[in-house]
Amino acid sequence: MNLTALQFGIYRDGDNNLDVVQSPVIDQAFRVSEHDKLVAFTVEDTTARRDFVLPHGERTESYAIRDGAVDGPVAVDPPHDPSSRANLAAFVARTLDDAQRNEAKQTWIELVDHGGGDGGGLQSTTYKALMTSDDIAGAIADGLALHAREHPEDAQRSVDGLVANQCLMATVGFTDALSRSGVRFLAASPETMLAPGVPTTVAEAIVRHPDDPSAMAKAVVRATMSHRYLTAQGSYAPAAAFDVIDCDPTKVATMRSAIRTFDGALARAARAEEGVRSAALEDARAIDGMTRFTDQPLPWHADRPAMALYDTLAADQRLPDAVRRDATLASKAVGDTVIAHAESHGFGPFGGADYRDAVGPTVHFATTPAERDPWAPNVSETDTAFYKEVGANRVDRALGTA
Repeated sequence: MNLTALQFGIYRDGDNNLDVVQSPVIDQAFRVSEHDKLVAFTVEDTTARRDFVLPHGERTESYAIRDGAVDGPVAVDPPHDPSSRANLAAFVARTLDDAQRNEAKQTWIELVDHGGGDGGGLQSTTYKALMTSDDIAGAIADGLALHAREHPEDAQRSVDGLVANQCLMATVGFTDALSRSGVRFLAASPETMLAPGVPTTVAEAIVRHPDDPSAMAKAVVRATMSHRYLTAQGSYAPAAAFDVIDCDPTKVATMRSAIRTFDGALARAARAEEGVRSAALEDARAIDGMTRFTDQPLPWHADRPAMALYDTLAADQRLPDAVRRDATLASKAVGDTVIAHAESHGFGPFGGADYRDAVGPTVHFATTPAERDPWAPNVSETDTAFYKEVGANRVDRALGTA
């Protein structure tokens, strides 16, 4: 009897400096599938490390895992471009094919590699490319369409959730993009993650709660935030903060509308009323952006916890009532998408940085022109559909940060 309940696809981009350090997620998959017969894995691993073939060299290994072992043949190809939308789409379709074959009730995809917030992720050193967040979400929609075209009898199958084993991917923009592509849940961190990142044991947390999203989300967050990786120097947790976000289309449409309304109100007020601009910038600077550690000059300081930002603006008596009201509504709409979260009061690996306000996804809100898009055009957090649709560019112009 087929006992598979969850098909879990691992798309691992090892075509960069994290190849070896992130490879334990594959070993974890073998252990999870041996321990829990309800979970099967579909793997695409672009890597130069050891595994199925010799000699060592860059290659892409594609295979399935069940019951703690390789299930079927291993395809070894010249290295794919992991940052290609078409390649990710093909992997999504193959994972859905495996889910159909195994009669799985759920299908989740895990992306393992660098992340860059709304700028995207899946960084390929060979191809010198980074897939945008819009293209990541678009690749999932493309993969769904590929599977439906090849298997019309299974066209209703969906990608139930995405695990972003990447930095900075819990954002309102990525949530919006995934929702439009049919993904229901996003499990991700608003901050940078420490490799190997999200433990593959989250698959067990998912499969144990098939009909209870709240219990599932809490279990996924608990599995991530309680995990410890051991080194000669001691143990460390993979994340300073972690969320499971509900990408339900109705909730996300409400969030999108509320943020668009707030952005419009703030932009108009900043242009029309003296003091609004300086007050709003002061409020935003009071909310630390991400990459709160100071030992590396990473540029994502404009990615601020959305609810903390909107709540601070809503409480500021210097701002017009309409702006404060719309900020309150935006905070609530974002909060309604957050199913579970956890954060560290003092994350040791990041110098004891405090993340108590890092609840839920971040929103890109710059306070200086240099902060707005420092790595553009190679990595742009403003060249996204969500940023344009909510009119965030109007806020930037009105506040003088464009």
